[in-house]
Amino acid sequence: MQADTRQPLPARLHSLAALAGLLERLESQPMSASAEQYRRVAQQVSALLATTAADAYLDALLAAAPATAALYENLNYVHAGLCRAPLEAALNAELAAGAAIEKARRSR
Repeated sequence: MQADTRQPLPARLHSLAALAGLLERLESQPMSASAEQYRRVAQQVSALLATTAADAYLDALLAAAPATAALYENLNYVHAGLCRAPLEAALNAELAAGAAIEKARRSR
């Protein structure tokens, strides 16, 4: 028998966790809700993220909820860029974009 090593989320994150779970389900089953329903859930998650202080508990929640993590990055992009993206993936994307721009310039 393995011990449960997960840390319980503090009460202040319960609503965010519930909505993050709903957003993940909507992401995995896009035909299960209308665009308006999806937009409302995303707006509610965004509103909660905007008022939630960053800490280890929020990091754990974002690690478990990729769609919510993407919203978090979008909300905080102006201050921290792609703060949750793995550095290697971000670097490779930047290099690929630079190569594509250079190739487009040469083909004029």
